[in-house]
Amino acid sequence: MTGKYEHVLGFAVEHPWALTAAMRTIVAGILARRLVGEDASPEDIAAATVQRRNLPQPPRKGGGVALIPMYGVIAPRMNLLSDISGGTTFEALTAQLRAAVENPEVKTIVFDVDSPGGSVAGASEFAREVLKARTVKPVIAQAQYLMASAAYWPMACATEIVASPSAMVGAIGVYTIHDDITEALGKLGVKREVIGAGKYKTENVGGGPLSDEARAHVIGLVEANYTRQVVDISKGRGCSAADVRNGYAEGRCVDVEAALAAGMIDRIASLDDTLARVLAPAAARPHHSTAQATDQEPLAATSQEPTPDDATWQNATYGALAALEM
Repeated sequence: MTGKYEHVLGFAVEHPWALTAAMRTIVAGILARRLVGEDASPEDIAAATVQRRNLPQPPRKGGGVALIPMYGVIAPRMNLLSDISGGTTFEALTAQLRAAVENPEVKTIVFDVDSPGGSVAGASEFAREVLKARTVKPVIAQAQYLMASAAYWPMACATEIVASPSAMVGAIGVYTIHDDITEALGKLGVKREVIGAGKYKTENVGGGPLSDEARAHVIGLVEANYTRQVVDISKGRGCSAADVRNGYAEGRCVDVEAALAAGMIDRIASLDDTLARVLAPAAARPHHSTAQATDQEPLAATSQEPTPDDATWQNATYGALAALEM
């Protein structure tokens, strides 16, 4: 295995994932090829290059709106995976968000989201960035056409979540995988011996079955990350943790009608509709949402232009931020 892939593979196995099942297969294929020492083929590289050229170049600004793409698998510092899958990193998204917040010409920030999720590492930190940003300017998360798992996690902290009519939303949850490859190694004539120091240093090394104690530890890590995800989402959406655990599709992706009914999104509209709405003169904007939107109307003026209702909403947001820092 070449050195340039070791950090990617090490990261992938050390951290749980918040990712859809379909994308999990693709990610596993990419990593498996690296494990056996295969570089990306020229065809893979060419296809990825074309794919990335076809993506909007983030962030795009115009008319007071910063449009930030959030595509593909999301994880911190995983350039190899992001290059092949067409994904992005939490660092890049954070930099783009901060730049939009600091730019006085930007009045509204819109995330154009089409992502199956990704790693739990960095998701909670980015959720806090989104929560802070929305105290300064409206932040709209637009599902066009998939907002799942680690993508939904930070986007739940936006001012408003909008989903296009054919979008899918949800897949909230965390998982990790342990493969017992003892039998496979035996068939290959490989007898693996692991030598280490430290009581638990080698408990999940060598490809054998997990002990009860090791399994309990892994379960604890997964549950801890899931709890963090649930808490961040509940603070962003202004609901209870129990509502997220029991009412937000329980790990499944759902269509927009079900997501709207569950309170996972605020309205159904395409990206073009959303941009038309935020770019319209203030006097021309409807004060209330359409029948497809929820009773909650979180799209607020910026903190420089508060209305009485907006001030109440902002105070609640500052309270949530204070709770996050405890």
